Amino acid sequence: MDLQDQLKELFPDHEPNHQDEVNDENKLTELDIWLQDKPLHCKFEKRKGKVNTIIEGYNGAKKDFKNLTKLLQKECGVGGSFKNEMIIIQGDFRDKIMQVLNEIGFKTKRVGG
Repeated sequence: MDLQDQLKELFPDHEPNHQDEVNDENKLTELDIWLQDKPLHCKFEKRKGKVNTIIEGYNGAKKDFKNLTKLLQKECGVGGSFKNEMIIIQGDFRDKIMQVLNEIGFKTKRVGG
């Protein structure tokens, strides 16, 4: 008898909370951004001696840039910004960013090393 079975016996009225599954669905519905057909270019760049990940090629509205930037910052746990139709994330998070963008439904392309 494992812990799950013991807990079910102790608390038969309790319904398990599937919070992780709900959070993934909510993340996609709250995002409310425009998905484009062309791939986004994800590249690595050093600016003023600091490492940055740059996402280029997105043609969404300013609100979409803001929402997408906020999501990527949260997923990577770092700062970032958007300007001149580029999203700039502090640090080298190309693989993680590409994975998140693919999960949302974007096509991505890794540019450079």
